[in-house]
Amino acid sequence: MILTPLPVTPDRDIPAPLLTELTALYAADREFQALSGDFPDPDDIRPEQVASALAAELSNPDVEVLLARSEGRLTGIAITLARHPDPADPDPWIGLLMVDTNVRRQGHGRQLASRVEDRFRGAGRTAVRLAVLDGNDRALAFWTALGYEPIAHRPDRERGRPCTVLRKRLVES
Repeated sequence: MILTPLPVTPDRDIPAPLLTELTALYAADREFQALSGDFPDPDDIRPEQVASALAAELSNPDVEVLLARSEGRLTGIAITLARHPDPADPDPWIGLLMVDTNVRRQGHGRQLASRVEDRFRGAGRTAVRLAVLDGNDRALAFWTALGYEPIAHRPDRERGRPCTVLRKRLVES
């Protein structure tokens, strides 16, 4: 798996062929899109909507959008946040980790999560957090299997959706 930052043009646009791949990735996970409400119609996700969502993420200088490729094919995306808006929260966050539904259960998600954790470790970070929306039982099982532990249950900051906050130490104590 190769992990690279999202390339954008000088005008901060996503190249059209890549935007097509990203739209297919987002659209393939209809179940998550319906649960999250991030797009108006989970059955009709459009390139301009994906571009707008990613532009909004990238407007925060602490956000990094990482693309995972395997054998030249886009297999996943991770959106990370180096600093949470709450100054009392010292940890970086994984805001999104999505794997192409066509390659699930083949280790891509574990590999992508591990690479993201390695990037945080390399930056000297000692733990990482994320939030799982209520009702996303598959994601909760995935993250807990990777050693993430629930530390809180609260609404998310963006839309007030109920979620479980999980944390994983990245260094041995």
